Amino acid sequence: MPSLWIRGKVQLHARKSHEGILHLSINKHKNVLYTGITNNLIRRVYEHKHKLQQGFTQKYNVDRLVYYEIYSGIEEAITREKQIKGWARHKKEALINTINPLWVDLYESLW
Repeated sequence: MPSLWIRGKVQLHARKSHEGILHLSINKHKNVLYTGITNNLIRRVYEHKHKLQQGFTQKYNVDRLVYYEIYSGIEEAITREKQIKGWARHKKEALINTINPLWVDLYESLW
């Protein structure tokens, strides 16, 4: 489990620049699911929403944060990212549903 994670509760810690934050994001149709890591969640989601980074999230309009975990070290976040990227979609959906069953965009809750 993430070292700073409290299951079922969105944390304001995401405002700060941590060493590793795993995040899952979707597009508006919920048919594209992206798994990534960052050290600044607010900045990263902002970049996705405003299509400031070329690549997968821009191409597929991935701009809604639905899940995240905060880690004290980047290595932990990378390990978790690799683990989740290896999962089937239904397993990723089950993970999201543990804290965000309606799949609402969590971006505004980070402020």
